Amino acid sequence: MKPTYILYVLFIALLACGDTKTTTQTYKQPSVGTINSLKVVTPNPLWKGIVGDQIRSSFASPTPGLPQDEPLFSIRQLPLEVFSGFAKTPRLFLHLTIANKDTIVMRKNPFAKPQTGVFITATSQEKLIGLIKENASKIIENFKLSEIKERQRRTKKSKLRLDSLPAAFGLTLEIPSAYHIAKSQEDFYWIRKPLKSGHTNIIIYQVPLQTIPQDSTALQAIINMRDTLASKQLPVEDGAKFITEQAYTPYITATTIDGKFAFETKGTWEIQNQWMAGPFVNYSVRDTINNRYLVLEGFTYAPSSSKRDLQLELESILKSVKIK
Repeated sequence: MKPTYILYVLFIALLACGDTKTTTQTYKQPSVGTINSLKVVTPNPLWKGIVGDQIRSSFASPTPGLPQDEPLFSIRQLPLEVFSGFAKTPRLFLHLTIANKDTIVMRKNPFAKPQTGVFITATSQEKLIGLIKENASKIIENFKLSEIKERQRRTKKSKLRLDSLPAAFGLTLEIPSAYHIAKSQEDFYWIRKPLKSGHTNIIIYQVPLQTIPQDSTALQAIINMRDTLASKQLPVEDGAKFITEQAYTPYITATTIDGKFAFETKGTWEIQNQWMAGPFVNYSVRDTINNRYLVLEGFTYAPSSSKRDLQLELESILKSVKIK
């Protein structure tokens, strides 16, 4: 077995269980950075060449489920000699160098807290590119998980009080206090936050288990479910309808929410025959104990703003759910 392969397997194992290695210092500076910002620490010649091209291709590719192209991460490069002192406190960073061996390691809180850093070395630019390609999806997954946790940490500082929500649906959610209840019914909740131009929204409802089959028809069932619900519960002027955007098929994946199987669906909503649209993320959580799918959805209307970080905030709220 080649040493490179051994190191690669080790890296995957670390990603799977979370690398708990930290430095021996007892105090870690607080990390800094806006949500979804990524520092790339690498020499200028690598950044300006084919290695930099691959980094941008992997980590600044379009974010899935948004109506306009927005990069997965907002990237800024730092030369190796600048990466010291306060510059070592970004919450997310990617450290790449040419060295005498091929390695890739992820570390939690190496220089600050909370922080996720990935260190990659290779004996050539071509091998460096190969390691990036092979591991990009797993690195992105861990970076995104870190950002969800950071967003949830910020929410805990000032939360909206929702006493009636547990009684209606048997759940709790951690929602920033900037949100307010727009509609409260026994079988439907609508919570929203105003923006300078537009708003972000959370809706909560439940449907019988048989509404969404666990097969290839699940996506169409979810589209039909949300379009039917929205036409009844979300008011639109002039008789138009709030529906799933028809030109692009939403993304659907299987995931876990609060230990339960769930469908994650990301796509675009629109107001039929009007120039209004935006992204949505829908979690349909299979709750067999209560013979239902619990549906948690977040959607954004912000025509003059980027929507990537707004959707991540909604995703962090929905993933904070605890089902009783």
